[in-house]
Amino acid sequence: MEKNSEKNLFSRRAFLGTTAVAAAGITIVPSHAVAGLGHVAPSDKLNIVGVGVGGMGFANLKNLESQNIIGLCDVDWKYTAGNGVFDRYPNAKKYKDWRKMYDELGKSIDGVVVATADHTHAIIAATAITMGKHVYVQKPLTHSVYESRLLTKLAAKYKVATQMGNQGSSGEGVNLTTEWLANGEIGEVTKVEAFTDRPIWPQGLNTPERGDWVPETLDWDLFVGPAKMRPYNSLYHPWNWRGWWDYGTGALGDMACHILHPVFVGLELGYPIHAQGNSSLLLNDCAPVSQSVKLTFPARAPKRAWKGAKKGAALPQVDVYWYDGGIKPMLPDNWPAGKNPNDSGGGAIFHGTKDKLICGCYGVNPWLLSGRVPEAPKFRRRIDKATGGGHEMDWVRACKETPENRVETASNFSEAGPFNEMVVMGVLAVRLQSLNKVLDWNGEKMEFTNLSDTEEIKTVIKDGFEIHDGHPSFKKTWTDPVPAKAFAAELIKHTYREPWKLPDMPA
Repeated sequence: MEKNSEKNLFSRRAFLGTTAVAAAGITIVPSHAVAGLGHVAPSDKLNIVGVGVGGMGFANLKNLESQNIIGLCDVDWKYTAGNGVFDRYPNAKKYKDWRKMYDELGKSIDGVVVATADHTHAIIAATAITMGKHVYVQKPLTHSVYESRLLTKLAAKYKVATQMGNQGSSGEGVNLTTEWLANGEIGEVTKVEAFTDRPIWPQGLNTPERGDWVPETLDWDLFVGPAKMRPYNSLYHPWNWRGWWDYGTGALGDMACHILHPVFVGLELGYPIHAQGNSSLLLNDCAPVSQSVKLTFPARAPKRAWKGAKKGAALPQVDVYWYDGGIKPMLPDNWPAGKNPNDSGGGAIFHGTKDKLICGCYGVNPWLLSGRVPEAPKFRRRIDKATGGGHEMDWVRACKETPENRVETASNFSEAGPFNEMVVMGVLAVRLQSLNKVLDWNGEKMEFTNLSDTEEIKTVIKDGFEIHDGHPSFKKTWTDPVPAKAFAAELIKHTYREPWKLPDMPA
């Protein structure tokens, strides 16, 4: 380990570790250096490990190569080796089980990048946080509402630097959208419509009736992790896991973290109070081909001054609509002929009392339907090359600052946690749609308040549609009815398969 100078004899871990922060009491990167991009701290580089490095995790590590990549963990070494990550970091130790990596490298690890299937994000990140490690977690942050709340509270308790991998949150589109809204450019907003062109993987599939042989290079038990065990099938892994409820969150979880972020931040949203979901055929195991969701957020006190708003006035109640699977909102009046609302994979339309604001996925290219170009005061912190590595390097900058002087990242867990609850609330609404009611939600208690003890719910196990001699049959196989309260509670807080266990929720 290198020393900085005679004036600074603190070790790297005295600066970076959470247990010694109080003793160090200084920042490596000055708080006025708000971006900190490309800066190598004089103390040392971060020691970073990746969990899930076969896909997006590899892309994240490439953006972190100014630091030390010391460990690589993935359950599928064929898929991983095929992308070249092992060759690119030959000095990094290789693992299939992240627990073993934590045990062996724990004392050397400064930061963890988590890019596994959605259902394992929480346990990998939560364990790292309790070890005092900084964490970067791919979107969606977690698989459930409870897991999002847990990571939010753990990050606050252990005072680590955090970031969700929705790169657009650091981008100029989100900055401008937020600033235009606060400047009253479109007036009061009571409705937002958002959509994506995903999924680009199969959804609406029947559960495989037989398993496949598990490839020798894959540890299926580790992939399944805390979810219920089921036979391996190539329909689940690699990559296609996003469409299966046990492992992914469908197109909504994949893309809403990008598309709805400017909505959540720009309108200063918190927990919704009502939720409704609708979709094409809803199956028990696989996400539907297309979905629509309506989330209602209450009137709320603004955190900053909004131009044109009366002093002490609340921001109005707002309905947020989501569409995926090829469904898009109807275009508003005076829409430019031939202009595609899909920009980079989706978009959002803010309906204001004075104008309409439109932006693409990641909040890119915001514009007003009137054609005006706003000149609003800039109050958001700028990050250079946000989607080209700046988002990851801003997390590195935050890791190298003490908690007392840290400038938080654009999507740190105090923001990303509640925002992700909004996203997975959409999943809840879709999976509870057969109750045929608006669901009332108590965000603080994480529970629906209008489910009775007598309500039951059942879901289609198999779509038995067939054609014989030109004649269709529409036989469906259903689950047995189960209490709606218990079903919803399991979706809110999953029961983990033994021996997997989350840390306790901080008070």
